[in-house]
Amino acid sequence: MRVLFVGLGSIGTRHLKNLYACCGQRGIPLEVDALRSSARELPHSTAALLHRQLTEVAGEEPYDLLFITNPTHLHFKAIQALAPHAGCLFIEKPIFEDGSYALADAGLAGKKAQVAAPMRYCATYLALKDALAGQRVYSARVLCSSYLPDWRAGVDYRTVYSAHRAMGGGVTIDLIHEWDYLVDLFGFPLESFNLKGTYSELELDSDDLSVYIARYASMLAELHLDYFGRTYRRTAEFFLKDGTVTADFGAGTLTLPGGAVLHCEEEVNKRYLREMDAFLDYALGKTPASPNPPEMALRVLQLTLGQSR
Repeated sequence: MRVLFVGLGSIGTRHLKNLYACCGQRGIPLEVDALRSSARELPHSTAALLHRQLTEVAGEEPYDLLFITNPTHLHFKAIQALAPHAGCLFIEKPIFEDGSYALADAGLAGKKAQVAAPMRYCATYLALKDALAGQRVYSARVLCSSYLPDWRAGVDYRTVYSAHRAMGGGVTIDLIHEWDYLVDLFGFPLESFNLKGTYSELELDSDDLSVYIARYASMLAELHLDYFGRTYRRTAEFFLKDGTVTADFGAGTLTLPGGAVLHCEEEVNKRYLREMDAFLDYALGKTPASPNPPEMALRVLQLTLGQSR
């Protein structure tokens, strides 16, 4: 299988290694190229997995898979230029930095593609989805609070895309996971309201706080997202007739209305491996529908940014 990666930062490297792991289990040989714009030398363990490092792709060169894992604000141009070369695309979330792009203009119309949504594959979320099946939820309260300088060990947070609006940063779309899994659970709300801005002393020009209230036909949802919480918290509470279901994604637990606690602790990469397996099933035609098609990912981005159409 011939594969092209565009972007080999931390998330691109994770996907590259997981692709080898999943394809190895399936007995699928790989030949992976990387299209690079940086002269930065790759770690030996990463470079050893590559067939070639390219600065451009020849017009006639075909690839079975294309991974778009470069910074968000570069996604549109990379997809537009390279989608014709690929049989199936994997696009890191969010799909674009702005919801005004048209999929047809990016070359995605009618193209096989999946947009990343790794939280849908974590064990806590899978248990949560089972627990809520068939239940009537009155209200949802979702929180993701973390300290941006702690996200990437040894990296100055002021230099990464998260801190810069022009690079597609900001907590509103950086933490698009929360809206993604709410839409997966309940569909799109009838209406939503969002207040956001920069409120902490962090040195960034992107939003570090984003708060939503959303109305569904039979429930309300509240979301709080921030970059400045010193204690990592990623939780979701769902209020039902019989009590509350609480998912603690950081601890890896799910607490049921009766007080029983389901332990779903696992190494973080497990969710990415499940996602990669789902992508390979889709790319190889074993599942007919994309687990997260560009049309859905774009609508979630528009919802997140208040650009719903």
